[in-house]
Amino acid sequence: NIALLGAGRIGRMHAENLAAHPRFRLCAIHDPDRDAAQNAVREMDSVAVAETPDELLDRPDIRAALIASPTPTHCDFILQAAQRGLAILCEKPLDLNLERANQCRDQLAQLAESAKIPPIQIGFNRRFDPGHAALRHRVRRGDIGKLEQLIISSRDPEPPHIENLRASGGIFKDMMIHDLDLARFILPDEPASVLAVGAALIDPRAAELNDADSAMVAMKTQSGLLCAINNSRRAVYGYDQRVEAHGEKGMLISDNRPQTGVKFYGENAAAARDPLPHFFIERYADAYRLQLDAFARAVDGEIAPAPSFEDGRRALILAEAAGQAMREGRAVEVNF
Repeated sequence: NIALLGAGRIGRMHAENLAAHPRFRLCAIHDPDRDAAQNAVREMDSVAVAETPDELLDRPDIRAALIASPTPTHCDFILQAAQRGLAILCEKPLDLNLERANQCRDQLAQLAESAKIPPIQIGFNRRFDPGHAALRHRVRRGDIGKLEQLIISSRDPEPPHIENLRASGGIFKDMMIHDLDLARFILPDEPASVLAVGAALIDPRAAELNDADSAMVAMKTQSGLLCAINNSRRAVYGYDQRVEAHGEKGMLISDNRPQTGVKFYGENAAAARDPLPHFFIERYADAYRLQLDAFARAVDGEIAPAPSFEDGRRALILAEAAGQAMREGRAVEVNF
């Protein structure tokens, strides 16, 4: 039995996935916008709408909580759920402020001194994408020998609304943080230094917010491997998601996934394919479901929760290092 905090776009998707999942029963939902919460579960039987977070988390019939509320609430809800012994799946990022994430870690450690901490999994769903996961497996298996370079491309179909941009925490914490976690997932050792450049090439208002809508990051790991990540807030051809691993014996690519595998050949085109999925919910539909599979296994003690709270904290550290590197125009050493 699980409860859901948040009924925005991502919360509605989670509600649908939980309702369809064989190992979960969605019992209750809360959102400050009661109408949004009711609409998210309108066609689902026996899902209660709680008036407050406490009312939701205090329910005696729930064993887990999925946190899909605004980012600044994540750490508070993690602590409140952990204090009640609930297993937790929390959307990324942990917070927009590393100090708050560190405080949350320390408070969880204090709680662990007197009680068993339940599983806490962070919602970096790209780890569960079948293509990305297979690439990582084959890198670790040695199919391309020693990994030398990892290149990650991630481009959104269109920029967010300016109000969302103001509250996002910036491109590194809002968008690239997924790629920073994915890099850590694939690389055999941790990033040791970060270089970053960014620009407002799409909407000049990004620069007014001291943000970028186009960014590139280069990282070097402790053993000297190289990783490059490029992000853009605009790709007119759809949601662009690719990972390339280059090694001494070859290359592996986890490529874009068009809507179908059909190719068209005609007078004005050869091997023309269907458009890419529009955005993350469509592109990573399988990953979101597989993420829930892993969470269910973690709740039942079959596996350790991953990505863990510490994975979320380290991704945030890399995002902050990238922001500092862009602002200061220099390489920033990473200290986890």
